[in-house]
Order: sequence, then C-alpha cells, then structure tokens
Amino acid sequence: MENYSLFFILLWLPWSFFILGDSQLLNSQTQALLQLKKHLEYPKQLDSWYDRRTMFCFLPPSSKVNISCEFHSVTELKIMGDKPSIEVTDFHGFPIPNQTLSLSFSMDSFVTTLTRLTSLKVLSLVSLGIWGPLPNKIHRLSSLECLDLSSNFLFGSIPPKVSTMVKIQTLVLDDNFFNDTVHVFDFTSNLTSLSLKNNKLKQGPLDFTSLTHLKVLDLSGNRLYSHLPTIPKGLIMVSLNRNSFDGEIPTQYTLLTHLQHLDISFNNLISIPPASLFSLPNISSLNLASNMLSGSLGYYNLTCGNNLEFVDISDNRLTGSLPSCLNSESGNKVVNFSGNCLSIDHHHQHPLSYCRDKVHKDQSTQNANGLGVSVSLIVGIVVIIVLLGIAFVIICRHYCHRRISEQHLLHKSVHENSATGFSSEILNNARSISETTKLGTQGLPPCRSFTLEELNEATNNFDNSAFLGEGSYGKLYKGRLEGGSQVAIRCLPTTKKYWIRNLKLRLDMLAKIRHPHLVAILGHCIEVKQDDGSVNRVFLVYEYIPNGNFRSYLSENCVGEVLNWSERLAVLIGVCKAVQFLHTGVIPGFFHNRLKTNNILLNEHRMAKLNDYGLSIISEETNNNYKVKGEDPKSWQMTRLEDDVYSFGIILLETMIGCSLAAKKEGILRDELACLSKQEGRGRLMNPVVSATASQESISIVISITNKCIFPELWSRPSFEDILWNLQYAAQVQDQIVNKD
Repeated sequence: MENYSLFFILLWLPWSFFILGDSQLLNSQTQALLQLKKHLEYPKQLDSWYDRRTMFCFLPPSSKVNISCEFHSVTELKIMGDKPSIEVTDFHGFPIPNQTLSLSFSMDSFVTTLTRLTSLKVLSLVSLGIWGPLPNKIHRLSSLECLDLSSNFLFGSIPPKVSTMVKIQTLVLDDNFFNDTVHVFDFTSNLTSLSLKNNKLKQGPLDFTSLTHLKVLDLSGNRLYSHLPTIPKGLIMVSLNRNSFDGEIPTQYTLLTHLQHLDISFNNLISIPPASLFSLPNISSLNLASNMLSGSLGYYNLTCGNNLEFVDISDNRLTGSLPSCLNSESGNKVVNFSGNCLSIDHHHQHPLSYCRDKVHKDQSTQNANGLGVSVSLIVGIVVIIVLLGIAFVIICRHYCHRRISEQHLLHKSVHENSATGFSSEILNNARSISETTKLGTQGLPPCRSFTLEELNEATNNFDNSAFLGEGSYGKLYKGRLEGGSQVAIRCLPTTKKYWIRNLKLRLDMLAKIRHPHLVAILGHCIEVKQDDGSVNRVFLVYEYIPNGNFRSYLSENCVGEVLNWSERLAVLIGVCKAVQFLHTGVIPGFFHNRLKTNNILLNEHRMAKLNDYGLSIISEETNNNYKVKGEDPKSWQMTRLEDDVYSFGIILLETMIGCSLAAKKEGILRDELACLSKQEGRGRLMNPVVSATASQESISIVISITNKCIFPELWSRPSFEDILWNLQYAAQVQDQIVNKD
C-alpha cells in the first residue's frame, strides 16, 4: 500500500508544479496590481494584496474582489467598493471627501496602469470613488470582452476610441456623470449589451443600427432629446425612459420581432401609439407612461401579443374606450391606465375636456418654441455682425499704433527686471501650473534682458576660442558674465521680419520655463537693424552645463565614460519628465522639441538636462504658421506632439544600441528594433555595456515601449506619462536585480 502511495505522490508532484507554475503571474502583472491598489488608495477590500509575493491567482473569490488568471496573466478583475455615486446628485469634477478618491488621484495614470494587464477579458470596478474623464487610452485593453465602471464619478465624453475595442461584448457605465454628447455608437464589434443609464448624456438623434449584435440597450435617466433612436432589429430589452425624447413612436419599433421589454416612459412623446406595438410576438412588458400620447386606442382593432404581461399607459392624453385585450378582466395581464381621459367609470380618469385642452396647449407650446428659435437665430446673427464690426475697428487701431511703440518696448525690455524676472504682460498672458518644478533650479538668477555689449564682452566679441559648435538652431558660444558665472549663448539668425512685441512675448514665455531637467534660459538679447528697425539676430543665454551631451557617453568610441544600463535609465527618466512638463506643465504647451541624444546634457552629477527645447515658437519652420493663424499665443502649441514621442523613441533605441540613428530610414529602424526583440539580435546589435549590465526583463520593457513610440499610426503612440511609467518600472526591475546580486 505504501508503494502505491509513494507512486501516486511521485506522479502528482510534477503536475502540481505545472499547475502552480502556470498560475503564477508575470512580475509586470503583479507590479500592475500593486500599483492599482496604490491608485485606489489602499481600500480595505484589497488588504489581502500584501506585496509582490502575494499569490494573486489563488486568492479566494468573494463578493467584493475576484481575480482569474490564465497563462501567467490576469484575465478577470472585479472589485466592488463602498463609495456609490448614487448618493451624490451633483458632481462638478472635483473630489468629494469620503465619496471620491482624493485630489492626488489621476484617472489617466490609473488607466495607464490598467493597460499593463494586457490579457484582461473582464474588468469590473464598481463604487470605488474613481473620478475624472475616462481617457481614450482605455481602448488599449484590446482583449476586453466585458467592461463595467458603474457607480463612480466619471464625467465628460465617452471616449471615441471605445468603438475600436472590437472584442467587447458588454459595456456598462451606469450611475456616472458623463455629460457630453455620445460618440461611441459606430461600433464594428460584437457588442451585445450597452448600458449607460443614470448619467447626464445629452444629444440629438441617435442611430444604433450598426450594432447588429446588440440585445440589451439601456439609456434611461439621461438628458437625451429629439426623436427616439433608430435601433437594430435583434434587440430584446430597450430602456429609454426618463429622458426628453419627443415626436411620435417610430413605426420601425413595430418591426422588432425579438423585443420582450420596452420602456419609453417619462418622455415627451406625442400622438397615438402604433397598435402593432402591443401585438409584437415576444413582447412581455410595455411601458408608455407619463408622455403626451393622445387619441383613441379604441379607434384601432387593437390586439395584444400572447406573451404580453405588463402594460402601462398611465398619465397620458388618451381618450375613447379601453381596448378589450387591455381590460383587466382579460387574462393575467397587469394594465395601468390611470391619469388619462378614457371613457371608463372611476379608475382615476380626467374629463375629456382636460385632455383636449392639454393637447391644444402642447401644440401651442411647440409652435411658440419654434418661433422663439427663429427669433433667437435672427438676433444671434445681428449680434455677431455687430461684434465683428467692433473687432475690425479695434484691430485697425491696434496696427496703426503698433510701429510707434516698438522701439519704446525694446528699450523698456532692456531695463525691465522685476523681482520675478517676468514682465506684467507675460504674467497676464501665460501661466505655469507646476510650482514643484522650481525645486532644483532655485540657485539660478532670475531671467533678464541682456545688451549686445554684455554678450560681446562675455565672449570676447564672439571669438573663435569661445565657439562650441553649430546646430539646427544656430551657433553656440561659451561666455563668462561680469560676475564670473559661465553661460552658453545661442545665436538665432532670422531672415523673416518679426514684430518686436510678438518676438519679446515669445522669448519671455520661453524664458519663464523652469524645471530641474531643463537647461535654464537666463535671458535674451534682441539685435535690431538700424536702417529699418527690424530684428537682425536673437541671442538666448543659457546656464552652462560642463559635462557634454548624452551621446558622448553611449559607446566605447566616444570620449566620455560609458554609462551602464541603470545610469542610462536615470538619464532617460529625467528627460521624459522634462518633456512631459513641456507638454502638460505649462500653458501654452511646447511641442516639437527636436529631441536628440546630443541635445541632452549632463551636469557634474550626471543629471540629465534637455537643451534647445521650445525653440520652434521662434524658428523659421513655424514663422509662416503664425502669419496664417494670427498672433494668438494659443497658436504656438504645435499640434504634432507625436513628433516628440517618435523622436524620444529614437533616443531610446540609440540608448540601447549605442550609436547614432539619425540618418537611418524608418523601415531600417523597425528591422533593428525587431531584432532586439530576439535574443540573438540583442547579442548582435546591442551595445556591449548594455548587454553586460541590463537585466532581460528591464531591457524587454524598454524595447516594448520603444516599439510603441515609433509606431506608424500616430494614435497608437503612447503619451509621455505612459513612457515615464514604463521607464520607472524598468528602473525598478533593474534595481531589484542589482540588489540581489
């Protein structure tokens, strides 16, 4: 017997290890779950999620939390919280104590972390106090089949990219505060259930006919208006109650042969309901209550379907007799018909005159509304014409006096040096939204205007001995100011005529930027031609960074000491923080920053600082754009923010390979990146120092995000917040390996 037992144990052990091993999560999946717990501010439901050693796939399911796994990845995640949104009637986009997550919660970061769970098929996050707009990047959960984010505090639009989630079958966003128009109903997916009830959605005519697989549609409790939506024939349950739909019930609804439940109560529907609606072959529940339906049901030879069990036509304007099939004595049907003007004794009916007066009043109101719209339209057109005339007069006066004040403004800019270093004009027209970025830059002097004489003295009249190099934005010189501090001076030649006021406003805006990972601009100088008063040259004065650029530390052929993988990640993270700040930390944002490894400088502590950023606002490549778009500072915001993402992807690739890739074509770059994804390719292409010092998992994370950065489709490229998350995670994985060793 003992031999049999021993044989059984030996037979079972390998299978048990196989099962356990198959259920263990990848480190990236474990890290994402722990990060989600942090995002959700450590709810008590997740107390069993201790640390990375937690056996997530073996945690017992409960009514609050459930995790399912397949092939080392999470496929199902369900969390039920205790912060229901139904207790809040109004939400204005700001956190509510004890109801929502705190002010530090970021919906964008939260969804970014969710997208790390790439195998998720079922995601249910209910009553967790999640607040903010739902980001478009939710579509990156491309394996998702069921998404339930009900009873939270989501607002704004439902992301259009949801329509690209072709595998999704169930979408539930009930009891939130979505308050924009609906853009997601052009699905080419297998969506079978769509529920958006109890939001604040508002939109005109809706068309759902492209959702050919849809069985359940619930839009109740919103602010939808115009006519009832057009819906596919296969629907089984439709709830459109408690909106502001008007007009007649479409005859298309009488063709819904699969329909079992229809609720269009509490709207503004008019006229008599179609008789064939009551005789649909599968209809069991029909609710038409609290509308403005009128006319006589008895006029039709109305018959009821065999499955009809519940009918509610109460609180309308219906007259005449009640059809026999709706009589309470016919069958086991429940029929509510009070609040009408039916010719039935008792049963809480109004006199016939009541309904006639109501119908007449409704028609008068509609006519008055139509007249009101016409009058409002005419008045609006007149007001716009008057405002355009006033604006034309103001613009003419502005440009007539503009040239007179140019020389005065330039003279003022040389002597202007307030406590903050910024003019009152720029403080009124731009704002920075990140005070924390001043940390690490507090030792720098305030930005000021320099005279050309000061710069000539600092560079010995721009002698060749002070020349540092020449780039796409002009020549660079090293200088020493009167106080002894070293600076770098960039000369920006101009061939176009700039208005001095416009140029100074742009330079002040650029000089205002301060971040620990940006080379600080200490000031500027504008050289004016004597003959016509136009701008000849522009000089930017930067803090001097002594230790060269990032490219000189990437391979053995360079003069600097080659950086190991951990040091390279630290540089990349610093630059990523800087670019993220340029995109989102200042208004207007600075895009198209020409990111290159030789524009990344290292200070004496090997801390990365990005140079030559934001110069697109005064460079030749964008000057013509301003002429077309006008002088509005908002036009400075380059719309191609994906250019920076692509350029940063090239920097990531150069960091791993160790050589410049600027001259290589996109196809070659993709081939090399594909090679890096394979072990033999890494040995052939990757820089030897990187190969020797990087862990496989850390380098794989960076290869993955690099591939996304240089993706052909712009919309598929990540944000810099996504990139930063990946790089920080790669650094964390690398540190764990180094500490173990």
